[in-house]
Amino acid sequence: MTDDLTHGGAVGATVWLTGLPSAGKTTIARTASDALRTAGRRTHVLDGDELRARLTADLGFSRRDRETNVRRVGYVAQLLASHGVTVLVPVIAPYADARHAVRAHHEATGTAYVEVHVATPVEVCAARDVKGLYARQARGELSGLTGVDDPYEPPDTPDLRIPAHEQSSTESAEALVALLREKGLA
Repeated sequence: MTDDLTHGGAVGATVWLTGLPSAGKTTIARTASDALRTAGRRTHVLDGDELRARLTADLGFSRRDRETNVRRVGYVAQLLASHGVTVLVPVIAPYADARHAVRAHHEATGTAYVEVHVATPVEVCAARDVKGLYARQARGELSGLTGVDDPYEPPDTPDLRIPAHEQSSTESAEALVALLREKGLA
């Protein structure tokens, strides 16, 4: 299979935003996408929740299923990025080995890949509780919540670590866009 690594001269990239539930990944991805689009970039946000409802609805939340989810999402992101799209992927992706596999696939195909750790502490995420997951887990209605009773392996050396609990989503997105510019990807 041959990939067209540019589209209209634009180099695409996958920007993988990993972090705990309610860390701010999707908000940062959408804000950065808007800024990039305003600057003339082709972007797409591959939202983890939307993909779980459609692309990976057949998967549960076992380690194996979570790894399969990450691989599938990574494959779709790489396809889009190989055609000149800046793909922002706000997905928990709790296991380091699955994220490494996605990066390796991108490297093997010559597609740019940027890993961003949205490093919001679990206490802050639980207080935000955007989807009510932490409350459900506390009531015993949910088990396997990443970062609480299921592991989350933060990246050791992400391309960018965003302390989203210490700055606004706009500031976080600006830091991300600045990194992409530094790398020649925006």
